[in-house]
Amino acid sequence: MRPRHIERHRTKRIGWLRAAVLGANDGIVSTASLVLGVAAAHATHSNIMVAGVAGLVAGAMSMAAGEYVSVHSQADTEKSDIELERKELKADNAGEHKELAAIYVSRGLDPALAKQVADQLMAHDGLGAHVRDELGITKALSARPIQAAFASAASFTIGAAMPLLITLLAPAASLIPLVSGTSLVFLAVLGGVAAHAGGASLTVGAMRVTFWSALAMGLTAGVGALFGTVA
Repeated sequence: MRPRHIERHRTKRIGWLRAAVLGANDGIVSTASLVLGVAAAHATHSNIMVAGVAGLVAGAMSMAAGEYVSVHSQADTEKSDIELERKELKADNAGEHKELAAIYVSRGLDPALAKQVADQLMAHDGLGAHVRDELGITKALSARPIQAAFASAASFTIGAAMPLLITLLAPAASLIPLVSGTSLVFLAVLGGVAAHAGGASLTVGAMRVTFWSALAMGLTAGVGALFGTVA
């Protein structure tokens, strides 16, 4: 007997991967930008660290709350649609058969085969067939609010800790170039890893993240320098 072929699709990673990448990226960018902005305003080293730690805590909690609320809204919508589909199956089962068969016809099956497939799937799990093929809701891609919240908060904390550690160790005279340079390296690595995990180009992923992050840090440092001079 030939061994069973197991395919490893990347779509199963979408739920946690999106939240983790977003959290880590935001942690590095926002914390590094905050540190650079405060440093450019000629603050003391201790004040820069306080601002950075406060940004880490606030950012991690904000990411967790934001992801939980937004993904929970998606989960609520999915549940509402599933409940509506359940009621429609009870109210008009024959019509739902035809609707499912029409979906399969639109995907390339001939009408007779589409009707046969719809009948068999409806007999096995009518609601599941409609949820998957009519609503497009699958187990792999369904909303998981708690998972998204924890992934975002944890990854934000890890990401934010990187520029904070550099800030703690860097001498005051070279703090700005060291934080900005190392943060861009961290972000390039993160972009490449995320692209690889998603099956995309490492170079494109790294360049995309680095460009926008450098822009964010540059603008924030500029604002800090401007208001520091004015003050």
